[in-house]
Amino acid sequence: MRCYIVFDIGGTYVKHAVMNERGDFLEKGRYRSERHDFQRFRDDLLRVVRHAQASYELSGIAISSAGSVDSDIGVIGGSSALPCIHGPNFKDVFGGATGLPVELENDANCAALGELWKGAGRGCRDIAFVIVGTGIGGAIVKDGRIHKGAHLHGGEFGYMLMDVRYENGRIECKTWSELAATSALIRMAAEEKGMQESELDGEKVFALAEGGDEAAQKAIDRFYFSLAQGIFNLQYAYDPEKIIVGGGISSRSDFISEINKRLSALLSVVSIAKVRPVVEACRFKNDANLLGALYHYLERRGELGAGLFPPAD
Repeated sequence: MRCYIVFDIGGTYVKHAVMNERGDFLEKGRYRSERHDFQRFRDDLLRVVRHAQASYELSGIAISSAGSVDSDIGVIGGSSALPCIHGPNFKDVFGGATGLPVELENDANCAALGELWKGAGRGCRDIAFVIVGTGIGGAIVKDGRIHKGAHLHGGEFGYMLMDVRYENGRIECKTWSELAATSALIRMAAEEKGMQESELDGEKVFALAEGGDEAAQKAIDRFYFSLAQGIFNLQYAYDPEKIIVGGGISSRSDFISEINKRLSALLSVVSIAKVRPVVEACRFKNDANLLGALYHYLERRGELGAGLFPPAD
């Protein structure tokens, strides 16, 4: 059975795993990300590859990364917390150093593909994947493939305008990220309580609400409503089979039920809306990017074989 070394390049850590073609994890690890010196970044990654080659016969390198990834060329555009990764050709650099084929894809797209292959999107061909973190990002899967759009901005849901006021040529507006990211929840709670944002984090806001704090409860209610509003819009813009939501906050046991409550409220007043969004939490959490990077590699290299779209469990 073929084996691959898979990397998930994040702003703080680079996670890595040796995986087989079925998506099984054989080894996992991580190391601190080098931000500014690409030579050091290169050496760190190659050290992991060579260590894996001592125990496994590797068939290729699969990479998930932040940024606007051009998978055909192998270059990461845009910007991220790791300035050094933007510009170098990863296929040339790492393929040349190892003699192995290299494939790379954007991290949000990889997470969506991981869920499509093995997780909440299993058995689907059309999904929208939403990541709720400091901002809101995501990915669109259409007919089993990532839809990147004309400018590699497909799935940048956080830019959606959600609260717009226009009067006498003056525009005031807020994006989905400004209303429904975890940073927005913290900001709203801080405003309600007259506190500094630095005094709160998401866990503290929920703990306050569970303790009966009305200001925190109000902020959480607004947060969930804004999430539901954006999800409603995505359903009618794209009409996916499922909308899968990831990010640390999606691990809360009541996360999906709270979104569904607000969706029910919206549907009760938008009488022409007949399709209810099917919303599920990301199943693989921190491993979704690694799974999706491997899926992307196998799909690009024609190594997926039969069972590309297995039936849902």
